[in-house]
Amino acid sequence: MNDYESPKSPGRRSTSLWVSLLLLGAGVVIGLAVASDLGWLPFGHAVREPAAVPNDIPAPTVVAIPPAFVPGSDQNFVRIAKAVTPAVVNISTTRQGREGGGQHGTPFDDPFFRRFFGDEFFRRFEAPKERKERSLGSGVIVDASGLIVTNNHVVNKADEIKVMLSDKREFKAKLVGTDSKTDLALLRVEADGLHTIPWGDSDTLEVGEFVLAVGNPFGLNQTVTMGIVSAIGRASMGIAEYEDFIQTDAAINPGNSGGALVNVRGELIGINTAIFSQSGGNMGIGFAVPSGMARSVLEQLIKGGKVVRGWLGVSIQDLSPELAQQFGMTETKGVLVSEVLDGSPAKRAGLDRGDVILEYDRKPVESPSQLRNAVARTAVGKKVTIKYVRDKLMKTVDIAIDEQPKSIAKAGGEESEESASPAGFLSDLEVRDMTSEVARRLGLSQAEKGVVIVQVRSGSVAEEAGLKEGDVILELNRRQVTNLRSYESAASHVSKDQPILLLIKRQGRTLYITLKS
Repeated sequence: MNDYESPKSPGRRSTSLWVSLLLLGAGVVIGLAVASDLGWLPFGHAVREPAAVPNDIPAPTVVAIPPAFVPGSDQNFVRIAKAVTPAVVNISTTRQGREGGGQHGTPFDDPFFRRFFGDEFFRRFEAPKERKERSLGSGVIVDASGLIVTNNHVVNKADEIKVMLSDKREFKAKLVGTDSKTDLALLRVEADGLHTIPWGDSDTLEVGEFVLAVGNPFGLNQTVTMGIVSAIGRASMGIAEYEDFIQTDAAINPGNSGGALVNVRGELIGINTAIFSQSGGNMGIGFAVPSGMARSVLEQLIKGGKVVRGWLGVSIQDLSPELAQQFGMTETKGVLVSEVLDGSPAKRAGLDRGDVILEYDRKPVESPSQLRNAVARTAVGKKVTIKYVRDKLMKTVDIAIDEQPKSIAKAGGEESEESASPAGFLSDLEVRDMTSEVARRLGLSQAEKGVVIVQVRSGSVAEEAGLKEGDVILELNRRQVTNLRSYESAASHVSKDQPILLLIKRQGRTLYITLKS
């Protein structure tokens, strides 16, 4: 027997087995290498190495994150909230009211029952009953002596006012004074250890600034919401007589009235006053009285319990492009004087109807509401410089401001006898001569001159321009109108489709209106 086993021997079978295993292992290794190169493995994730980035591909741009959004910056708002919330209080008021106890809609309202039982029996049920009306709002402590500012509508006609502090202490508050024209009120409480919020300068506010609103919406004490300044100088909202509101999207709801609007320095820059809402809740449009206006009002309430406002004695209106063209202005900057009242500072200084005021007290005039607010805040007796344009010439005058009169005449009405209807845009109007009877009905002086509009054609240029029945036309294209004859004479110089400038009087005030297609 030689040294080698036969093929069927156990030794040869063992050698063949090892060779097979080696070949199988080599195949697996080669397979794994191929799989790795293709970027996948049957039971795992890709193990393929990323390809090298070519040198000619630019590196990604790194965008700097604004400081306000750097992680951890929310701690700034936390600190502000901790600083200001103790100075915002909850205000609750009660007022005695009377409610009728009538039996309308019940069998007791039936005449049969009245005849059977008699009227005296029913009077006991119909006697008005006393009831208490309650309201909730917010307030801001502005002085450690106990002075609190809130809205006038929060405390209006209240028989009792209670203030609850952030530490749950409750006090009865005394009403120092109110100003319904700005919807502000000042309260005082006798308490120690009061927190305050420092005043900020609302005149430096810019749209886009972060603000926090603090108050008690729906009675939920010490609620803080965040937003931005959406707009400034909002007016003609119908909320108050003097409006210069800060608009914000910080959530403001019923109960927030009188609360604080603060900036990122924790300064009071507004008193939350109203919201624009179709549902009764927040819709992202809230309004706050700016701190500049609020502080001026409160200082006067502290000194004398009332607000004294400056008075210039002019009626003013926006300068539209059409009016600017009529008065020879190349831009719509400034406001148009539509009337100068007799005995007023403006009259004494020589201002006249048709002047365009560009600056007041060396500051640009941008709108009628802005000028009105500026005049109202001017100290009585102070001399201010007014820059204006008359007949395309720039003029300047110094005027000493008077105190605003306590009463302002109001008028309204219509009607007269004869009528006229010229051509052109004026054909849309029917006017009648002024008589003593018409003047009486309109609440005007018997010496008042002009013609009265008794009809405005529906859908006409005149209606679109805003003319109404009862308006009194005083001028037509700068020509004085005293009666029908002078009106027709002025109208005869107007060609078809020519723009027309009218000066009218409506409810005691005058304004210019243009008729233009």
